[in-house]
Amino acid sequence: MQAWLIAVSDRAADWAEAGYQDYVGRMRGRLDLRYQGLKLARRGKGFSDVQARRDESARLIAKVPAGGWRVALDRSGKPWSSRQLAEQLQRWQQDARLPCFLIGGPDGIEEADLAQCEQRWSLGALTLPHALARVVVAEQLYRAQCILDNHPYHR
Repeated sequence: MQAWLIAVSDRAADWAEAGYQDYVGRMRGRLDLRYQGLKLARRGKGFSDVQARRDESARLIAKVPAGGWRVALDRSGKPWSSRQLAEQLQRWQQDARLPCFLIGGPDGIEEADLAQCEQRWSLGALTLPHALARVVVAEQLYRAQCILDNHPYHR
């Protein structure tokens, strides 16, 4: 199964990239998680946060491959447990879905673009740096796959 993680973010620190790649490597052969990073929009003098959010959000949605099942990471989403994520992953596999996990910029994803997403997932009440959110998503997908494979990692 293939999945995408598409994020508006600066380049990840080396530690975050290493953590993300570690989990991607562990999933090899079971879940092919691909990453697409998008540049932050300009902010500051002459560029409003509202304009930046609209631009980032539109580019994020536009990067979803044809047939992609859009899962927005957003505080308004459902806070899935690892087991619930495993069940969700199994449904996506059975339904031949292409899950695309979307992480907006610093101001999030526009409400109109959130409305286009098939699902919303909340990683919890904490605000996480984008680089750390990438690692958390990859780890949780690995954990979910281990649950489905009855691998002892998830215990």
